[in-house]
Amino acid sequence: MDEKTVERTDEPHHVARPWWADLGTWGAGALIVFGGIAAAWVFLGLPGTSQETASGYHGAAKLIAIGLVTVGCTLVGRLRGRSTAGEKTNEQGSA
Repeated sequence: MDEKTVERTDEPHHVARPWWADLGTWGAGALIVFGGIAAAWVFLGLPGTSQETASGYHGAAKLIAIGLVTVGCTLVGRLRGRSTAGEKTNEQGSA
């Protein structure tokens, strides 16, 4: 058996994640803005716009939706982190 066919157990497992998983708040905001610019581009019919405008709006809507979901999840995660940190501080102060 050569080394290439042997499964190594000491290597960390690679978990497949979507490309937008590490965007954060600023990256999500940039996606929203870019989606708005893409929608305006399609609306104005600028060069590079396809003949089928629905596909252009669909792509812009996907960018905006991914940005909104990402920024929402990021902000909710921050708020949850603050609320649990505040609860720990209140518990320590009253003890």
